[in-house]
Amino acid sequence: MKTDVTFLSSGLTLAGILFLPDTPTAGRLAAVVVSHPGGGVKEQTASVYAERLAREGFAALAFDAAYQGESEGEPRGLEDPFQRAEDIKSAVSFLTTRDEIDPDRIGALGICASGGYVPYAAQTDVRIKAVATVNATDMGSVMRDGLGRTQDPQLLRAMLESAAAARTAEARGEAVPRQEWITEAVDAETYAYYRTPRGHHPRAVRPWPVRSLDRIIQYDSYASIHLIAPRPLLMIVGSDANTAYFSREAVARAAGPKELFVVEGATHISLYDKDEHVTPAVARLGAFYATHLAAVEGQS
Repeated sequence: MKTDVTFLSSGLTLAGILFLPDTPTAGRLAAVVVSHPGGGVKEQTASVYAERLAREGFAALAFDAAYQGESEGEPRGLEDPFQRAEDIKSAVSFLTTRDEIDPDRIGALGICASGGYVPYAAQTDVRIKAVATVNATDMGSVMRDGLGRTQDPQLLRAMLESAAAARTAEARGEAVPRQEWITEAVDAETYAYYRTPRGHHPRAVRPWPVRSLDRIIQYDSYASIHLIAPRPLLMIVGSDANTAYFSREAVARAAGPKELFVVEGATHISLYDKDEHVTPAVARLGAFYATHLAAVEGQS
């Protein structure tokens, strides 16, 4: 069962889909906020995971980040890590107001870029009782260092200069400077998901405002990841994912309890929607949340 919902984040109205188990349960439900990849929308992989978590007995909220999808915010498509973290916290706040949800049993799941945003938000929002990610990606590191840390330092300077020029152009009332950030030549796997019928959605992954760059470059997903403890952290990766090093390093830095779960044969994008890889990921997520969002007798 799913319901369209809205809630506020920094004064902007965000659009979400709340998934609930089809079978009624006694007492209030544990819930999971599911945050979509950078440039994605709630109808894509976030809903794949949210729907399956609802089948496991959880309430699950997938939502569009500010500036993206059906949510408010201008310029459209802005990727702002700090707003993304605020959106996750606002989603938690929304869930605490729902009568069917136990406000003391809320977890969060971040996919791809949100695998950075969710831990970042959870570092300081202790209402998030269990933190999980799927193929987490630190967008700040990607932009500063390149995927796999192969960035030319001169390219970093060029990106900062382009972001500065974009800010000046907007201040002068010119059209918002934009650039394409997914191309087949640079990342064929991601392109095959977002730009073909497999995962395409008309509201997802448009050319983003160039001034997204300086916001992302100054952001570090895991700088204070130790603050998540003593709450549990689960990071799921594909064995063949080119982003797996982010999760391995983040788990190493986390204070614990912590776990790295590897889905054999999975790539970064196959964990978005391929059943043979999503199924084991959801099975581990379901067990993780069932353990760490368990009802306390007499309180649910």
